[in-house]
Amino acid sequence: MSPGTSPGTSTRAVDLRKTYPGRRGAPAVAALDGLSFAVPDGTVFGLLGPNGAGKSTTVRILTTLSRADSGTATVAGLDVAREPDAVRRAVGYVAQKPVTDPMGTGRENLVLAGRLQGLGRRDARARADELLERFGLTGAANRLVKTYSGGMARKLDVALGIVHRPQVLFLDEPTTGLDPEARAEMWAEIERMTGDERMTVLLTTHYLDEADRLAARVAIVDRGSVVVEGTPSELKDGLHGDTVVVELDASAALVLPDGAAPARARLTRLVVEAGLRDVVVDGAQVRGRAEVGSAALPGVLATLDAAGVPVASATVARPSLDDVYLRYTGRAYGAADRTGAVVAEEVAA
Repeated sequence: MSPGTSPGTSTRAVDLRKTYPGRRGAPAVAALDGLSFAVPDGTVFGLLGPNGAGKSTTVRILTTLSRADSGTATVAGLDVAREPDAVRRAVGYVAQKPVTDPMGTGRENLVLAGRLQGLGRRDARARADELLERFGLTGAANRLVKTYSGGMARKLDVALGIVHRPQVLFLDEPTTGLDPEARAEMWAEIERMTGDERMTVLLTTHYLDEADRLAARVAIVDRGSVVVEGTPSELKDGLHGDTVVVELDASAALVLPDGAAPARARLTRLVVEAGLRDVVVDGAQVRGRAEVGSAALPGVLATLDAAGVPVASATVARPSLDDVYLRYTGRAYGAADRTGAVVAEEVAA
């Protein structure tokens, strides 16, 4: 075990920084800006944040596919910069994009992956059959991967990532694009990896409900650094009171014709005066917090009605990870996701 890595948290990042040069003379993009976190062994740890927050860059550094400009990282007790070969043997990595050969069968892909990981021919075939059964792909084992559905292809991606029984598995946005049934099946498999096999799983996702369901701990990443870390329950319980969400009717645009920024400012002022705090207006949605949401909601609705702002619906709920994100970043998660997608495109270019 490397120096400074305590038992139980053998995977960690400390003050990671990474800057990409801007394209066509544009300013450089700081993908990571002092990012730090620690992953408890044998658990699912969620890196949660919008597109462009720095999640994929972090995973690439921890899996030795990229180098940080500065900072340190250990994975499975191994220093990523000094022991890259050992790190690669200890980890599995399932990227956002498929890595399978679409012109090969599911079985052929798995056997090849096993051989590349050092398994003998017989062991590679046995492991392939084991994983095909485990992921419900036995019936499609001899079909070309290009004929697989999205859910089947993603299952095969994960099977490839664990063919060598890694200590730490990195799953980068594993359920993006999956239908609800395939997504639920993936969640069940991730829970089995940590529950039955005690594998450590580092999961990057921009789905708040996914992190809430699967992760023992989460780190919320924003603009290249961790803004808060803890268990989902701890983070939500730290927000006292209720969340109030008001969806405006489409006709609200007729009574708020003075441009986006003035309209948001007016709506914010109205609902703050009605008793909400931490207010964010995102399109037709107004979101805020109150100590007792059910008590505050009638006043909010009355205030909007008096101002001639039509409301389509309103809800009161306990805090969510969306509210945690809002509390620590000052903006709604959906708005950050749209902004982050632009940054991600710049970095990718």
